[in-house]
Parts: sequence; structure tokens; C-alpha cells
Amino acid sequence: MTDKHLPEITIKALLLGIILSMVLAGANAYLGLFAGMTVSASIPAAVISMGILTLFKKSNILENNIVQTAASAGESLAAGVIFTIPALVLLGYWETFDYVEVAKIAAIGGVIGVLFTIPLRRALIITAKLKYPEGVATAEVLRAGDAAKKGTEDDGSGGLKTIGLAGLIGGVMKLCQQGFGMWHAEVVGAMNFGKSIFGIGTDISPALISVGYIVWRNIGILVVAGGLISWAVAIPIYSAMVGFEGDALDSAWTIWNSKIRYLGVGAMVVGGVWSLVKLFKPLVEGIKASLDAVKSRSVDGDVPLEERDTPINFVAIALAALLIPVFLLYFEIIGSIGIAALLTVVMIVFGFLFSAVAAYMAGVVGSSNNPISGVTIATILFSSILLLALLGTDSGVGAASAIMVGAVVCCAAAIGGDNLQDLKAGHILGATPWKQQVMQIVGTLSAAVVLGLVLDILHTAYTIGSPTLSAPQATLMKSVADGVFTGDLPWTFVYIGAFIAVLVILIDIRQEKAGSDFRVPVLAVAVGIYLPITLTVPIFIGGMINHLGKKAGGSTASEKRGLLMASGLITGEALMGILVALPIFLTGVKAWWPNFSGFAWAGPAAFLAVIYWLYRSVSNQNNS
Repeated sequence: MTDKHLPEITIKALLLGIILSMVLAGANAYLGLFAGMTVSASIPAAVISMGILTLFKKSNILENNIVQTAASAGESLAAGVIFTIPALVLLGYWETFDYVEVAKIAAIGGVIGVLFTIPLRRALIITAKLKYPEGVATAEVLRAGDAAKKGTEDDGSGGLKTIGLAGLIGGVMKLCQQGFGMWHAEVVGAMNFGKSIFGIGTDISPALISVGYIVWRNIGILVVAGGLISWAVAIPIYSAMVGFEGDALDSAWTIWNSKIRYLGVGAMVVGGVWSLVKLFKPLVEGIKASLDAVKSRSVDGDVPLEERDTPINFVAIALAALLIPVFLLYFEIIGSIGIAALLTVVMIVFGFLFSAVAAYMAGVVGSSNNPISGVTIATILFSSILLLALLGTDSGVGAASAIMVGAVVCCAAAIGGDNLQDLKAGHILGATPWKQQVMQIVGTLSAAVVLGLVLDILHTAYTIGSPTLSAPQATLMKSVADGVFTGDLPWTFVYIGAFIAVLVILIDIRQEKAGSDFRVPVLAVAVGIYLPITLTVPIFIGGMINHLGKKAGGSTASEKRGLLMASGLITGEALMGILVALPIFLTGVKAWWPNFSGFAWAGPAAFLAVIYWLYRSVSNQNNS
């Protein structure tokens, strides 16, 4: 841990955090609407912060941590907004984006997400000791930068030089793939045996290997096992029963998108409820410890800085106050006090449930791979069913109301996962939790101010939902809400997914009773079922590199070097992902980057080289 008395929330850190939150929120909003995914900004924000704060004579590691805490909130809130709110336009409920309404939804959902996860810090970071790979990577980046600044860098572990080299490799690969279009993002294929389709593939992302390395072998195995349930079991069975036409790979993706993916939705709902049941005791202990901290501080003021959360009584008051704007938000759509009140209760319950799920999953697979869209689909499903029962199919506002509930929950869940990731970094560095929580709220409100404007500009220029800016996640949300009211939803798959989750829970209970080191957390399997197989395979590879490297003679020094390399690869790819999006966002020209297609072989070759390099370094066979 670092010096507890270093200043954290300073004027320069506050201003820089606000600016970066706005910029990264805007860039990630475009990226998400364009590609259907966003990138985690904790590490890029930390790197940018280090670069800018070095211009000042007095700056420290905890200021850097505060800046990245605020800045990453903007990126996370962008995901919550662009995954849901455009669906209101796609439904025809809005003709264009209402700036005030967007800001209101984003601010309310984001702040609720921060407040919900405050009592989870002790439960997940201290009691459950989850890995939070990007939080660990962020802390390592900040430590290496601080060591280099002080001239105390440990040459044995490589320090900032190792992170810099790995970051350069990750960044160049991302630039070549996403910017210059030299190769595809993934290598994937499918074949059919009779009517059964079998597909497999991998994203050739160094960052995903790094996430797998940080979360270790067990989680990597479980995530890829979930992927195989979808791709090696469910898709072959479904295609054999129903048949398919055309290309096997295209058919596999179609089946996965329209049917099999909903197995993951059902599994995540059951997994989320079970995780809350299991977390109930540490959660209660966390709240009790927070209340005790309030009493202790008022009596003797000797609570350690690194254990001072925002007082739980403040959290409760703030949450109660936020119920009023939430109620007014739903009353404005529905026009019924009773139904608006009911939707408010639904939002609070699902908001807490899925903020906790998102916080847990960020600890398992990282923020970048957190299935926020999956938990949002579950929320919209339940809200749509409830509204269908209350309003019928002819209300005209049922689907829009469900999207509104999902939007607040999605923003809360997105911020919830990010919040715990940042608090993990702060826990490693010895930061003050309540100061980070304050900066999460500052970053959330800063991003909420600009996201409505960004959506309006992009919709005016491109028309969100058109081939130019397809908004794939929002389109999926719209389809789910519409599907309930039209009767087109694949309920059978949701139920089967829930049943699979129950089986996994029973297996984990058996493992726990047997005292096995290999546990089977249901959400790790559920996220594997929901995510594309191409994302789960590299996470598995990274976990096996960690495991096999240690078995091959890896030392403590080589293990640390591997962690620094993984941190650097995540840093370079995430930072370049945002930098590639910025010129397109600023100019509005998609073809801003020149295209150098025809180097498809180079991507897999570079991917294999990174795997070899990381394994050699971790196994202590390469001390360079």
C-alpha cells in the first residue's frame, strides 16, 4: 500500500477526471453504436492521467487513481445508455433524442449503481477476494508509472518497461486490426455433420488472453465450458432438429443470436439470484461493518483511511431520495400512480440484483467482458411480462416502459461493475474508498451531461438503427420488448438456460462439500453461455498459460512479469481502441482510417507469437 496521507481529490485531479469522463463517454458511445461493444477505460484513463499529471511538479499515484476512477465512469455509463435508450427511437416512442430525458435517465441510473455497490465492496473485494483483472492491471500500471517517476523501478520485474513494450504490442495489433482493417478480429469456422452444425473460433485479442491470465485457470475453464454448452451442444442439437439453409457458419451465428443466446439469459437470471443468496451473509456483514465504521468514526475517528466507505446511512438516504425522480420518470410514460410505483419497485429490486451480478462478474472476467446486455435483457423480459399482464397488448407504451426500466437498470449495472473494478485498484494502492465513490458519482454526472448531446448529433448525422450506425445492442433490446407483446420470444430457451444453471449450482455445492479447490461458480458458466465462443476461447488460453507457465518452473519474479505483461497488453489494446474511435467520432467520417486488407494471415501469426512470448516469460524460460 502507498502513503495514506497523500492527497487524492485535488483540483487538477477533479478537473481532469471530469474532462476525461466526458471525452471517453462520447468516444465509447459512438464505438458501441457502431460495433455493438465498448472498451474499458480504467487503464487508458490511468495512462492518460499519468501523462498529464507528470506536467505538474506535485502529483502522486492516488491522484492518478482518482482521475481514472472518474474517467472510467464515463465509459461505463456510455454502455448503459447506448445499449438501451436508442431502442426508444427504434420503437418509434421518441422521434429524436430528448436531451433532458437522456441526461436524467443516465444520471439516475448511474448514481444508483454507485450507491448499490458501496456495501458490496467489503463483500466482494475483501470477503470473497475476487480477482477483478482490470482493477489489478490498473493498479500495476499506476504502480509501475509511480516507480519510474521516483526512479525506484525494479529492473528485475521489468516494471514500466515491461508494461510499455506489452502495451505497444497490444496497441499496434489493435491499430492494424480495427484501424487499418489488415485482418479480421477473429478466426472462426463451422462445419456440419448431416444437419448438425459445429462451430468454434477465437478472437485474436491479446487483451482477452491477458484477462484469462489474470483470472487464472479455473475461471477460464468454466467460461469456455459455458461457450461449449452453446456451440458444441445446443447449436448442433437445434440445427439437427430444425435444419438450416446456406452457409454453416452464418447459420450457426443466426441460431446463436436468435435462440441459443437466451440460454445464457435464463442461466444468468438464476445465477444472479443464487449469487445474491450466497452473498447475503457477507453483504449483511459489509453493511454492518459500514454502520460500525460510522459509529467508530463518530466516537474516536480511528477507522483506517483504506476502510472508510461512504457512510451507509448517507447511502440509504440518497437511495430513498432517488426513488422520487425514478417514480416521476415512469409516471410520465404510464400515467398511472400505481403502475409507476410498481415499476419503481421493480427497478430497485432488479437494479440491486444486477448491479451485484455485474459487480461479481467484473471480478471474474473483467469489465470489458461483463455481460451487461444479458442482465438488461432479463430486466426488460420481466418488466415486459409484468406490463403485458397489467396493460395488455394495446397500451402503446408497454414496450417503451419496459425499455425505460431496463435503461435505468443497465446504467446502474454498468456503473456497478466499473465501480468495484476501480475500488479493487484503490484497495491495492491504499486509496480511500469514499473518495473514489464520490469521484464515481462526479464522473457519472459529467458523462450524463454530454451523452444526450452525443446521441442527438449521431442520430442527426447517421440515423441510429440504419446500416451506417446499426446500434446492435439497442436493436436487440427493442426486439425483446416487442417480442413479449407480439409473442415471438424464445421462452423455451430461457427456461432451459435456467435449468442448466440449477444443475451447475448443484455441481458446485457438491464440490464445496468435497472440499475441492476447483469450484464451479454458476455465473462464470452463465456468462460463457451468453458470450460468443470467440470471446471465451482466448480467456481460457490465457488461464492455461498462467497455469502451465507456473508448472514449467515459473518463479515469483516471472509471475509478476507475466502480470505486468498482461496489464500492458490490456492497456495498449484498450487505449488504441479509444484512439481509433476518436477521429471517426470527431470528423464523422467512417473511412477516416485507410484500409490495408489482404494481410489476414498476419493477425493469427501475431496472436500466436503473443501467446508464445507470454508463456516463455511466465515459465521463466525467457528472462529478457
